Amino acid sequence: MRQFVAAFAVIIGASPLFAEVAQINWDDLIDQSVQIYEDPFRDLTYEQIDGVRQMVELEAEMEGENPTADAAETLAEVKKSLSEQGVDADWLISQRWIVASRRELAREAGNPANDGAIIRLGGFVIPAPPAEDGTPMAYLVPERGMCSHVPPPPPNQMVRLRLTNDWKTTETYEPIVVTGQMRI
Repeated sequence: MRQFVAAFAVIIGASPLFAEVAQINWDDLIDQSVQIYEDPFRDLTYEQIDGVRQMVELEAEMEGENPTADAAETLAEVKKSLSEQGVDADWLISQRWIVASRRELAREAGNPANDGAIIRLGGFVIPAPPAEDGTPMAYLVPERGMCSHVPPPPPNQMVRLRLTNDWKTTETYEPIVVTGQMRI
């Protein structure tokens, strides 16, 4: 879970006395500017995606030391089948890391408009180990049960809380509302 939280670490601390507090919801944490991107894999059927996967594996096998005798023939058949369905598999393969990067950014990017803002946000608290300086820490998630299963919530849907020394969680997934300054 740490690697995901590091991508979107947020600290909630004491709010300044006269700062304006913005009530936000979980959708407000997401950077909407990176959510819309071209994903040529989105409209493919399961069989088409599997065909592209087969092509990648067969091409890797052919570049290896001991390709099977029928690897080239199977590759040609898969490529022909995809082509007949209107799928340009070579182009898709060339786009896979670009699309993967865009998907990751969309999943992790926090809304820069919230950075430094005094916010109020409700959710469910999960106790966490204290910070290096001994400050109590916790995580806030939008739904009860998140973080107790795989996969964890997206980083832009998990808030790391730096708690005051006098507050401790009484139970996992306790519903709370926090107010403090957000740092992305």
